[in-house]
Amino acid sequence: MEIKLKSGRKFKLKKDITLDQRDDLMDSVKYESDDKGDIVGIAAMNSTITKFLRICIDGDTSDKKLMEWTLTERTDAFVEIQKMLSLGEGKASK
Repeated sequence: MEIKLKSGRKFKLKKDITLDQRDDLMDSVKYESDDKGDIVGIAAMNSTITKFLRICIDGDTSDKKLMEWTLTERTDAFVEIQKMLSLGEGKASK
C-alpha cells in the first residue's frame, strides 16, 4: 500500500509485517499525560518513529534517506502507519 503525506512525499508499506512486529511496534508507543490525564506527547518520540519507519517502510530506510525527511513528515508517516497497524481492532470475533 502506498501512502501520500500532506507534504507530497510518498512511501510504500511492507505487506509482510508479522503480528509479532506489529505488537512490538504498538507496545513501544509510550504516551505522556498531563495532570488531567490528557495525552500531551510520546516518550522517546524520535526513536519510536524511526523504529516504525524502519520496520514498516518498503524501501530505503537508511540513516541518510530518513534524515531527508522533515519532522512533520516523520510524524505524519508515524500516524498513518499506526492507523494501518490498527485496522481491524475493536471488532470482536464470533
